[in-house]
Amino acid sequence: MKTAGFDWDNGNWPKCGKHGVTQTEIEEVLLNTPAVMPDPHPEEPRMRAIGKTSAGRYVFLVFMVRQFNDQFFLRPISARFMHQKEIDHYENKI
Repeated sequence: MKTAGFDWDNGNWPKCGKHGVTQTEIEEVLLNTPAVMPDPHPEEPRMRAIGKTSAGRYVFLVFMVRQFNDQFFLRPISARFMHQKEIDHYENKI
């Protein structure tokens, strides 16, 4: 799916940034072809992404796709750096 960009506002940025991941790093992970899987959130369709920033830092993300008119935008919901055990598991799967 081709996206038109990212959907950032005062609702999602503070939650995403509280673990030290920057907006740039979140966008890099989503643009660098992460591993994506469904998130079991009961109220809205969300996705999980695991990937690396351009600097090689591993990030776990939850995001959703929003449509405005005929364009699709990625809306990050939460983000954090991965723990070493998670990184090891991720590296063994790819």
